[in-house]
Parts: sequence; C-alpha cells; structure tokens
Amino acid sequence: MPKSNIGKFRFVAKIEGYSFLILLFIAMPLKYMMGIPEATKIMGMIHGTLFIWFMFAQSMAAQTEHWDMKFNLKAFGLSLIPFGTFYLCSELEKMEAAKEENSTEE
Repeated sequence: MPKSNIGKFRFVAKIEGYSFLILLFIAMPLKYMMGIPEATKIMGMIHGTLFIWFMFAQSMAAQTEHWDMKFNLKAFGLSLIPFGTFYLCSELEKMEAAKEENSTEE
C-alpha cells in the first residue's frame, strides 16, 4: 500500500475503476443476456463498497493536499465515467511525481 495520501487515493481509484468495468461489461451482460441476476448483486455490492472507499480516500487526499473544489468535482465526475478513474490515476501519478520532485529539491 502506498504511503502518501495521493498514492493511496490512486490505488483505490484504480481498484474502483476495475470494479466499475467488471460491473458494466461482465456482470450486466450476465444479468441481461444470460439471466444471471446474482452477478450484478454481488458485483454491485463490491463496487458500491469500493466507491465509498474511493470517496473516503478522495476526502483524505483533498484535505492533506489542499485540493480546490474544481479538482474534487473533476475527480468525482471521472469516477462516474467508464475508464475515467484511469485518466484520474494518470493525473494523480503526475501530481505525486511533482510533489516528490519538489520535496527532493528542498
């Protein structure tokens, strides 16, 4: 598990993104095409739990990193779009690298 709050948030965002894709592209077709409603019940619960974890990790990172409302809304919005969290992860990785670079210069 990463040590910085940005790294933790990035880790959670990636897992949440995978769970969203599994829900949309595996569980939902199983429910509606093959008549297996248990797939969405199970994956929906897992994804919901991970989404709550995502929101918690975002609030922790936002507090320590002093993110503005615009970035927080962008992060939240990207979590609602398939593949959006992976774009968010790339931005967070750049932020984390810039923060590490600034801390080594000091």
